[in-house]
Parts: sequence; C-alpha cells; structure tokens
Amino acid sequence: MIAVDTSTLISFFRDEPGPDVEALDAALDLGHVALPPLVLTECLSDPKLDRQVARIVKSIPVLDPQPGYWERAGATRAAILARGLRARIADTLIAQSCIDARVPLLTRDADFSHFSRHAGLILGS
Repeated sequence: MIAVDTSTLISFFRDEPGPDVEALDAALDLGHVALPPLVLTECLSDPKLDRQVARIVKSIPVLDPQPGYWERAGATRAAILARGLRARIADTLIAQSCIDARVPLLTRDADFSHFSRHAGLILGS
C-alpha cells in the first residue's frame, strides 16, 4: 500500500512525467493506493475539477485517522517547528496519516522531507 499527496495526484491527472507518477500508475493498477483524508479534501475543493477525475479520486480508499491522531499531529508539528523547519498544518496532517498507517507517501512537495528526516514519514519512490 502507498499513499499519495495532492501534488503527485495532480501531476498524474495532467499526464506529467516523473517517477512518482509512474509509481502511482503502477500502484493504481494493483489497487494499492490510499489517500490521506486531507488529500481527498484538497482535490475535491477544486471548483474546476473534472467530474471523471472526481469520480476516480472518490473511488480511492481513504486512510482512517487512528485514535489520538490529532494529538500526535500536534506533537509532530511542534517537533518540526522546534527545529526551525517549515511544517504547514495541511502537510502535517497528511504526514501524520501516513506515519500512523505506516505507509509511504508519494509526493513532489519537498516540505515533506522534514517529516521524513525527523518524524518517521516514509517517502515513496
């Protein structure tokens, strides 16, 4: 199983090249993709989202938040911020979903590297 960030999902639907898009394509073929809940929200928030794309996005399973998720996300964000690093709330919530589920995250967003180095997030390739 692998989780996907909005940046990779958008690139996939735009047919942009990249190893993350190739990995997503292969995982989709196997049915091994899940979305952090916030990624679903981000994607469906686009008022210009194509209906077919919305249908596909809605068909991807969503990672369920585990008990204590919000508290762990707060602690994770605090730990990253304490190091003087960027930790947007949206990124923190996405990272925490993946950390809790122990699934790698496919992303093009370099800010997730902080969560990988300091919070246990596994980045997919």
